[in-house]
Amino acid sequence: MSEADLIAIGGFVVLFGLMALRVPVGIAMGIVGVGGFAQIAGWGPALNQLAISPLRTLTDYNTSLIPMFILMGVFATRSGISSELFGAARAWVGHLRGGLGLATISACAGFAAISGSSVATAATMSKVALPEMRSAGYRDELATGVIASGGTLGILIPPSVVLAIYGYITQQDIGTLFIAGVVPGILAVFMYLAVVWLIARRQAQSAPRISYRERFVALRGIWAVILLFIAVVGGIYAGVVTPTEAAAAGAFLTGLIGVLRGRLGLKELRISLVEALRTAVSIYTILIGAMLFSYFLAITQTPQKITAWLTGLDLGAYPTLALILLFFLFMGCILDAMAMIVLLVPIVFPVVMALGFDPIWFGIIIVMTVELGMITPPIGMNVYVINAVIRDAKLTTIFRGVMPFVGVDILRLILLAAIPAITLWLPNTMN
Repeated sequence: MSEADLIAIGGFVVLFGLMALRVPVGIAMGIVGVGGFAQIAGWGPALNQLAISPLRTLTDYNTSLIPMFILMGVFATRSGISSELFGAARAWVGHLRGGLGLATISACAGFAAISGSSVATAATMSKVALPEMRSAGYRDELATGVIASGGTLGILIPPSVVLAIYGYITQQDIGTLFIAGVVPGILAVFMYLAVVWLIARRQAQSAPRISYRERFVALRGIWAVILLFIAVVGGIYAGVVTPTEAAAAGAFLTGLIGVLRGRLGLKELRISLVEALRTAVSIYTILIGAMLFSYFLAITQTPQKITAWLTGLDLGAYPTLALILLFFLFMGCILDAMAMIVLLVPIVFPVVMALGFDPIWFGIIIVMTVELGMITPPIGMNVYVINAVIRDAKLTTIFRGVMPFVGVDILRLILLAAIPAITLWLPNTMN
């Protein structure tokens, strides 16, 4: 074992030790990246990387869409769009058995299409849908499980901040990644709806049926979501705008809608800007740390050595992919979604390329795998978000509620891994 190998192993030990001590992942990766690089190349080159990396990340055109999509999601949350989505979905499916659960999943999908955040979707829908479901006699196990699982749609349905970060790290086209997430996202929605219908029809009452006139009236409130989705995803698909331009347009239109509806005054705009800025700064910190850590991986040749080791096992392409996904599923129990993407993707991506898999397809597969970590114990970020918003919802109850959805997520992952054409069909038709 060479000196570089020992330094690499020591770097990972220190990294996980710092994370165990609650050091933010971006800071931990930066410390290990600079310190490890210095051990091999010297402190001069290491400090030069520390000086250059933040400026390079902050001025990269491809990363400028991240704060715009974050601001778009914050504006959407404060404009009350989530309530209108839920109201419209309830008007159309509320009369069915488990109708409020079906409406919650539908509203989560709509909100995900304009927020790009799993946590924001779960937190927002907890306030909107959970009181309604409780009033209708839904058990907390089902009601919270529906919201936690529906929230994960925010990480896959475009625009997705996590997909954008994957594209930045792997140098893949972010617009193509967004379009590739559409069909898997729709598939996820229908599979979740099926789970809700099968479970809720035995324990939840249906709401009174309303007239078609009232149903169409309820749709008036969601024209904004349709407009935003067309402007962002439709524009990218048609080749009219770049993802960065679409993000800027989406943020502007969402803010404009909120102002015109009287829900975003000067105070709310200031609060929204501050909230978006804080979130963006935390993500940029992670990206800067990931860049510094990637220099450490490069100088120790860790990805190349892992690639040579895995391909040398002669397991075949799909068994090796299965090992990678199982590893991600395991790590999802101890790391959050963002940490998994920035820490693990640079290591396994060369392996996937050596095996001949499509990088766009792999991005969707890996984001779906990360998505599972949002609702599985012990981390389960969405579960803790719901618990923080609804204090009397027990963690054990929420985790029990998400288990059926975890099962269909695994089935969906196997299906899309086995048939890449499902994911790649739509991006292959892009202009």
